Amino acid sequence: MADGSDGGGGGGGASPEEALHKYRELLGSAERKFARVRDLPPYSRGPHLVHYHRKVFRAYTMLWRFQQERRRELVEAGFRRPEIGEIASRIGQLYYSQYLRTSEARFLLESYVFYEAILSRGYFQSGGGRKGFASDVGLRFKELRFHARFLIVAMLLNRGEVVRNLVERFKSLVVDSRVSFPGTNFKEWKQMLQEIVRFLKADTSFANPRPLRYNVLFDSHPSSVPYITRLQAKARRVLALQEALLMTYHRNEVKFTELTIDTFRMLQCLEWEPSGSFYQPHTDEPSDNSNFSDQNGVSGLIDINLAADMTDPNLPPNPRKAILYRPTVSHLISVLAMICEDLSLDRILLIYISASGRSDQNTAYLKDKPGTSLDSLKLTTSSEVSCKQNGLLRRTMLSDGQNSNNCYGSCLSFGSRGSRGLDNLYPDDLIPFTRIPLFMIIDSDNSQAFKSIHGAERGEPAALLLSPHRPLWLSSSDGTPSGSQFTFFLTAPLQAFCQLTGLADLDADVYKNADSLISSALSEWEVILCTSVSLDQVWSQVLPDPLLRRLIVRFIFCRTVLSLFSVPGKSKDCLPECLPNLPESVSPDSSETQSHILRLAESLEVIHHFNFLDSLR
Repeated sequence: MADGSDGGGGGGGASPEEALHKYRELLGSAERKFARVRDLPPYSRGPHLVHYHRKVFRAYTMLWRFQQERRRELVEAGFRRPEIGEIASRIGQLYYSQYLRTSEARFLLESYVFYEAILSRGYFQSGGGRKGFASDVGLRFKELRFHARFLIVAMLLNRGEVVRNLVERFKSLVVDSRVSFPGTNFKEWKQMLQEIVRFLKADTSFANPRPLRYNVLFDSHPSSVPYITRLQAKARRVLALQEALLMTYHRNEVKFTELTIDTFRMLQCLEWEPSGSFYQPHTDEPSDNSNFSDQNGVSGLIDINLAADMTDPNLPPNPRKAILYRPTVSHLISVLAMICEDLSLDRILLIYISASGRSDQNTAYLKDKPGTSLDSLKLTTSSEVSCKQNGLLRRTMLSDGQNSNNCYGSCLSFGSRGSRGLDNLYPDDLIPFTRIPLFMIIDSDNSQAFKSIHGAERGEPAALLLSPHRPLWLSSSDGTPSGSQFTFFLTAPLQAFCQLTGLADLDADVYKNADSLISSALSEWEVILCTSVSLDQVWSQVLPDPLLRRLIVRFIFCRTVLSLFSVPGKSKDCLPECLPNLPESVSPDSSETQSHILRLAESLEVIHHFNFLDSLR
């Protein structure tokens, strides 16, 4: 404990009562500022956000300093260790919210440091009293909330061992809570435990030695760099990824809190992997186990300065991201409009939408919504009225030979009330936003409906990656508990390939060799795209962006693998598409493209699952 001079708190020699009164004043001020920031939408933009965050961080800095410098007096007045944990937990929560707003990895790391310190010092553990005493119920809820928040941060930082330990602690807390507090309902925490167990089972099906984030060591291919530089120099315009909107709305999708397995993967795929010592947190444990040691440069809360350059200077900034979980259509459109207003010149917005095309597939979601009774709702499974109102899409469906009386294929469903189109997202809804450059990924059984956007743009031609109508599997199952197959290929191609072919528990050397073969393929396809005379301008202006380029070549890998994969009943509906078309030299029918998949299949001994050109056999 420190007994230094005034550091934003009261003066020296204050009585315990005076110190506690001053502490309560500082706490109240900090809590009011925290509430203001907490209530701001995480996707909101503007200079006022920086102002609010500086004020709340400054308030908590003063509060933290005061409890450090007046710890003895505060303890004498009844100050308890959990109150220290509450302050540190709030700070960790603030850092995490800043990460969600800015996508800056330093904020995520700061959050981890504070959460790790809370855990290691046991600030929320009961220090005495009767077991199950009423005043400890609130403390237990705080401890459970802390573990849930720490789990998300640790997962995003890929701290596997920490995550496993946290899950075990969380499980023990939930079990103990039901015994120690029999009169209290802990059902929601039991459900959350089930969520995280399911999530981790889906996320750790295969060992993945490389991060999902863009890693310079793995994802930057030296052989293609000169060609990318040349393409960038001669391109009429080059677009860099500045913003991304990620949203999902599926029945029974794997999730933890409001982070689904698909947004979890895509979120990381659109970020840079921090490198070196910057990414390795370290804490100095004090000898009395009662106070933070704020000497390390990562968690320097006392000297906090939001303008400080703590980012890795060798890496470009991450694109900002807005994550929407089960939004309404109007909410999605309003967020899109807000993001578009803030988009800079020569920048592009990525839109990732993963949702079902049929309202009946989303019915089960309502079971998770508080206060919603399925018995009291009249559910419909068609959208005939909405289909009639959408002339453009109706004509598109007719031209594709589809049944004009069936609205399946014309929209995505964000609910179950599809009779008036209130919960349906149509391609026409997104066309007004094509006044700015868009890179769109539609992952849905109705993704093909969004082909109508191509050629109907209002100013800027959009780049579209469209998922297959249905996934391919070796078994007869029509789904997977591991998230979307298409998104899996875009974010973790080797793991997706292994899942497709039924591989598991690969030897480390075999896995490393397969990873090298995929890397070689992606590198060659980058060169082919950069040197192709038939490359559409839509693709040429985004290829120089590393994050978008990686998505494009992984799409080529996904399309080729699924095209060559042999399974009964496969049709063109099982293949992804892109608009505008990519050059024929990277099509699934190209021998150069197929040769890479052949070598990969041979190395993993799964060649019998594929049909290759006779000339390659």
